[in-house]
Amino acid sequence: MTKLQRVALLLPWTFLSASLFGAGDLSQYRQFQLDSDLPGLVRQAGMDPAEAKVIHQRPAKIQEFSWRGEPADSVKGILFTFYNGALFRMAVDYDRYNTEGLTAQDMIAALSSTYGAAVDPLTEITARSVYGGEESVKVLARWEDAKWSFNLVRFKYEPSFTLLAFSKQLQAEAQAAIDEAVRLDRIEAPQRAIERRNNEDAEKRLLQEKARQTNRPDFRP
Repeated sequence: MTKLQRVALLLPWTFLSASLFGAGDLSQYRQFQLDSDLPGLVRQAGMDPAEAKVIHQRPAKIQEFSWRGEPADSVKGILFTFYNGALFRMAVDYDRYNTEGLTAQDMIAALSSTYGAAVDPLTEITARSVYGGEESVKVLARWEDAKWSFNLVRFKYEPSFTLLAFSKQLQAEAQAAIDEAVRLDRIEAPQRAIERRNNEDAEKRLLQEKARQTNRPDFRP
């Protein structure tokens, strides 16, 4: 039996023992109850519901809102993403200066004190970088229960760590809806560009006519 085969055999038991015997409560991160809907999480953040941004309207409503940590907080900010009003993804961006010098093991130990023993899933996940676009990143450690998966990662061009949390129930469905929305946007983009130009032209004509009505009575050749 090769070393890789031995690792493959050990991983399921490692995950089972960590998730069943060492898991903490993954339904909460700090003061945020992750099973809450959008209005509930906005209230927990002490923010205005109007600050939630609509990303896609169809085939499902995808919304986001950002929470910012205090200047001395180890968390720089959290991006919450919702699928038809239910949280399905949370990205915790740790502050590069307030976590400077901390190693991956330091971060894993700190998170494990709250969420139980971590596992190394020996895998990568695709996630959205703060610079835009998506990037495949190695999962440094993972904490899981029946509903949530917490993944500690570090993007290639970012000096700080990020904790990505996904709802096991909603993640695949929400991502499929986002992919479909992007596909529809791409198909409809040319027509939307035409409509946008038409609206801009109509706005210009309206402004010119208003200026004409204002200036014409006072014009003296």
